[in-house]
Amino acid sequence: METNLLLTLPTYDDVLAAHERIRPYIHRTPILTSTQIGEMIGATLHFKCENLQKAGVFKARGACNAVFGLSEDLTAKGVATHSSGNHGLALSYAAWRRGIPVSVVMPRTAPQAKKDAVRAYGGTIVECEPSTSSREAVFAEVVAKSGADFVHPYNDERVIAGQGTCAKEMIEDLGELDAIVAPIGGGGMVSGTCLTCSTMAPKVEIYAAEPEQADDAYQTFKTGQLVAYDAPVTIADGLKVPLKDRTWHFVRNYVTDVLIVTESEIIDAMRLVWARMKIIIEPSSAVAVASILKNRALFAGKRVGVILTGGNVDLNKLPWQTN
Repeated sequence: METNLLLTLPTYDDVLAAHERIRPYIHRTPILTSTQIGEMIGATLHFKCENLQKAGVFKARGACNAVFGLSEDLTAKGVATHSSGNHGLALSYAAWRRGIPVSVVMPRTAPQAKKDAVRAYGGTIVECEPSTSSREAVFAEVVAKSGADFVHPYNDERVIAGQGTCAKEMIEDLGELDAIVAPIGGGGMVSGTCLTCSTMAPKVEIYAAEPEQADDAYQTFKTGQLVAYDAPVTIADGLKVPLKDRTWHFVRNYVTDVLIVTESEIIDAMRLVWARMKIIIEPSSAVAVASILKNRALFAGKRVGVILTGGNVDLNKLPWQTN
């Protein structure tokens, strides 16, 4: 395993501490199966339903770990972040539970449902252009004015440790699996999964799933050099951000492969889950399902954990609607 000695990384002990810290504020989400979808693959699929998590997304885990890990003297100025939606609303939820202020820099094009959720939890939104460079520039101004604690959406030890609690619950409930598949954008969930599995289930194969139109993690994985797109366009709005140094460390050392899927494959997988499982997932979650459907031979005959990362969907703009 390669390690940058200057890079501070969370450990499995941090995952254990995170699980105890956040337990009162999150759901231990259910794990569902679908015989029909499993038969399409020839595999046994176990769906970890983080779409049923607090704030509708797995990111409540990392956000709560960061917010409730703050010392009292740091809470007065609150917390801040930049987010395409899900981390922002999860951080707003955590800050609301602790009673501290929160500011979220969001692209003006972010789904209205996610903006509404941030405001419902008391978060203040500062809009930016839909690019990584704009997000980071506007956010720097917000932090300079407020002095708030920066909780990065994924390149943060506290966040990665919190996300690692999801895989911990899966392995506790299911035992060791043959493979786990999770969507990847910045890599917080995948990194937490790698961190947990490296201790609890070191033989499990970890696959990251990504949109073809935002395949910077795939390109990074194949070339060995960090690739970052500034403003990719994909229906999977939660997966537009690039890997950073901490998440790349985990992906490089523990991920078996990065699988990419098209926009139409994402939509088809999302609709399939809605129709067969009767649960709401967002396009970013569907990327993991689409990657399994596309690579059936890879998963045939295996026990596979699938992380359905979120369910925050604008019901007035479903991707299969024509008007």
